[in-house]
Amino acid sequence: MLATFHTLRDWVAGIPHLGPLLAVAYVLYLLWLTGWIMLQKREPVATLSWILSLAALPYLGLFIYYLLGPQKVKRQRLRRGRSRSGMEHYSSVCPPDADCTELAKIAQATTGLAPSSATEVEWLVDGAATYRALLAAIAQARDHLHLEYYIFNPDHAGTALRDALVERARAGVRVRLLLDAVGSSAIRKRFLAPLLEAGAEVVWFHPRQLLKPFKRPWLNMRTHRKLVIIDGREAFTGGINITDEEDESRRSDAYRDLHMRLRGHVVRSLQLVFIEDWIYASGETPERFNIAQLWPNDMASRGEGRINAQVLVSGPDSSWETIHRLHVAAIHEARERVWLVTPYFVPGEAARMALTSAALGGLDVRLLVPKMSDSWFVTQAARSYFDELLQAGVRIYEYGPRMLHTKAFIADDDVCIVGSANFDHRSFRLNFELSMMLGDADRVAALAALLSAEFDAAVPVRNDRQRALWRHRVPEAFARLASPLL
Repeated sequence: MLATFHTLRDWVAGIPHLGPLLAVAYVLYLLWLTGWIMLQKREPVATLSWILSLAALPYLGLFIYYLLGPQKVKRQRLRRGRSRSGMEHYSSVCPPDADCTELAKIAQATTGLAPSSATEVEWLVDGAATYRALLAAIAQARDHLHLEYYIFNPDHAGTALRDALVERARAGVRVRLLLDAVGSSAIRKRFLAPLLEAGAEVVWFHPRQLLKPFKRPWLNMRTHRKLVIIDGREAFTGGINITDEEDESRRSDAYRDLHMRLRGHVVRSLQLVFIEDWIYASGETPERFNIAQLWPNDMASRGEGRINAQVLVSGPDSSWETIHRLHVAAIHEARERVWLVTPYFVPGEAARMALTSAALGGLDVRLLVPKMSDSWFVTQAARSYFDELLQAGVRIYEYGPRMLHTKAFIADDDVCIVGSANFDHRSFRLNFELSMMLGDADRVAALAALLSAEFDAAVPVRNDRQRALWRHRVPEAFARLASPLL
């Protein structure tokens, strides 16, 4: 082996003009890689960060960017657009002369999903309450069950849900389960076998393709959505995955999280979101679906509710960053308060300016983040923004010892946004996310009461806190420098 190495070394050393050839190859590599990254038209800071980082890793950087780098999903955008063919009218439209708020109009213009309403919205705190309500609702299903999850683990929570789906599938209910191939990678064929044998359908979102060199593996572009639809009349969505890590009845260190149950007209829009994702991931055509059953026309589902509700979706198949845009717009419109709860806080310039401007303008601006998230790097990046926010008057709290996984936002007394999206670049640009925007004083008041208790249980971050150079300031600065790549 050593002799082979020496022979190879001597052969390489004998190549004439090796140095200039490598220099030319490196320059061509940089030009090509720079052009590829620039054509993505991301923020200049993120573009420069990628270029400088990958320039330091000749050729290996190309492989890293291919696996993990941001990319517009042009082909996927076309496929998802076609998937809506024949179903657009199942999301009602806000007429031009209707009294729709600016936020509602922005949401409709960027998602194609119109303002809607709900007859019921119930907040579900933590996994135990969510799983109980979900299993009880699934047991009542008579026609179909549609589920989409980022994480579905084969533990106690996952097994209980699988068995409930098996029972309904054997009873003749059509079960469709859409799982993210990375988030739910712990699942094995043996776990799914009873479900498939009962007649349910399981589809994987962006399956890994590392062994297919001419197909991009899409490691970064995941469906982060958590959505369950029951007979087209009832839906569950929010931030809670299917895992014992979110079940406080089984683990004392379970994530602190928030989910919701909805009934009413808005379920029609959520159904459309699921069908589009299913068609995109499975390659099926709309003709395979029984439209009358997916969007029932009885009075219960058609009736208008008093709760204004609107579905917000975003992902790499759209350049509008809808959920990000709605947060920023709502902050600018706020007149009294802005409360933000998120497990991952890596704001862009627009969001940072909006938050600091609101605080400088005298609004009650609060931020609640975990004392230590499940990502040390993201925690340090979040803390790097604290000084600016605190100086502007933002009140920051750190929640612990449990990991805070709630994604919630309140503006004044009549607008809230709750869902799957974190307040960071990954959620706003790379993942397929789903949030609900509600305009209802009662629902906002109930959410504010929940969040107020969370603020009371958290530790305020002081502007004069002691921060050692090597333990705090240097890691935070380094994490902030790399935050555009997160």
